[in-house]
Amino acid sequence: MGIFRAALDLVRKGVQKTAAVFGAQLRSLLKGKRLSAELIDEIERRLIGADVGVKATREIIEGLRADFSAGKAQTGEDAIAYLKRALKSRWSSEAQPLAVAAQAPTVILVCGVNGVGKTTSVAKIAKSLKDEGRTVLLAAADTFRAGAVEQLATWSQRLGIEMVRGKSGADPAAVVFDAAEAALARGVDVLLVDTAGRLHTQDNLMRELTKIKNVVAKKIPGAPHEVLLVLDATSGQNAINQARVFGSAAGVTGIFLAKLDGTARGGIVVAIRDELDVPVKLIGVGERPEDVQAFDPDRFVEAMFEE
Repeated sequence: MGIFRAALDLVRKGVQKTAAVFGAQLRSLLKGKRLSAELIDEIERRLIGADVGVKATREIIEGLRADFSAGKAQTGEDAIAYLKRALKSRWSSEAQPLAVAAQAPTVILVCGVNGVGKTTSVAKIAKSLKDEGRTVLLAAADTFRAGAVEQLATWSQRLGIEMVRGKSGADPAAVVFDAAEAALARGVDVLLVDTAGRLHTQDNLMRELTKIKNVVAKKIPGAPHEVLLVLDATSGQNAINQARVFGSAAGVTGIFLAKLDGTARGGIVVAIRDELDVPVKLIGVGERPEDVQAFDPDRFVEAMFEE
């Protein structure tokens, strides 16, 4: 599913705070300077401050120190060039698109804790799919919060996309079952399931998420084809803790990193890649429905260092 081609202007928008703080400060620190052990120590502190993560930072800095000792990196400009290469090398490939089923419908299950922007992220995905000519059906499986269902219903009406909902407090798995039946009957391309905004510390709710996954798999072989976990980029390392728990409960296949435009610590994408080995597939770069992009590692790293 080759959706959400990464537009450079939106990638820049998503990482502009990180570029304005992390990138700008590094340029100011290093431009026109001779590299030194002290400067490398400061680079290390800046990487940690940008939420790049301890593991990635350690490996990157070890490589920089080795190049410095060997005379390969002698100036601040050499250091910046090295950092770009080292960050890009954390990914073995370019942007990873959403999976698509060999036979419709493709089922995308979206999960995440309360407050991360999950329902808005569902709307962004739905709009982008529709804009590319795909038919979409929404499933409102967050039945415990009437406000969540109404929020999705508002998006459904605004975007002109049909939605399946149940009564307040209904079994979420039953709603998903009905939605799967409707998706098959209507021949839609994508069934997009908005699950309850559950706390990752609540075991019963995590079991419910597993139940939803099992129910849809029985109705549509191979489903869900994607389990996207919405994470709030502004929550830093706590987002990684959430991802670990959700990964074990639901088999997360990709990350939708929301609110990336609201943080100066965009290095969290590196920490997610290193510590979870789950790809960031989509990034939210604003409040509008169209503010969603495929995550492109090369463009992202370049944007981090742009003036």
